[in-house]
Amino acid sequence: MSDSVNSDYANPDYADQLLEKLTRKKWSLVTAESCTGGMIATAITDKAGASAAFDRGFVTYSNQSKIDCLGVSADTLKQYGAVSLQVAEEMAKGALDKSDAKVSISVTGIAGPSGGTPQKPVGLVYIGYGIKGGIVQGKVFNFSNMTRTEVRLNTTKEAFKILLSIL
Repeated sequence: MSDSVNSDYANPDYADQLLEKLTRKKWSLVTAESCTGGMIATAITDKAGASAAFDRGFVTYSNQSKIDCLGVSADTLKQYGAVSLQVAEEMAKGALDKSDAKVSISVTGIAGPSGGTPQKPVGLVYIGYGIKGGIVQGKVFNFSNMTRTEVRLNTTKEAFKILLSIL
């Protein structure tokens, strides 16, 4: 796979299926993205009719933006780092708190090619998700030995799979 992004970076069927499920339930989605930089929101809003099911998206790349826009705790960031399950879950919860959406998805990770450590290697990604008034959870993924674009594409794809499974 080349390291350039094309318009088909998220399986189009995933976005169609997600919009159909959200619309049928009369739910809306909020995204909180770091390492994907808005790819999830873009894949959804590329679809006609997205306004029926997409509330808003937050791209919170810096730690300060996670604090300011999503209410992520500075203590959580200091203790666990931006790339952690705890931060992914706080991002998902904060997105729900700061929107009218019923369901949220958040992503934080190390897309590379640099920035990794032995404890947090390039390709490490956490995805948080939740339903308003319900439990917020997260999952960890390791997309090792992939390009920056592949890490971001795979993260986007897994976010869609999670959303489809919880709906």
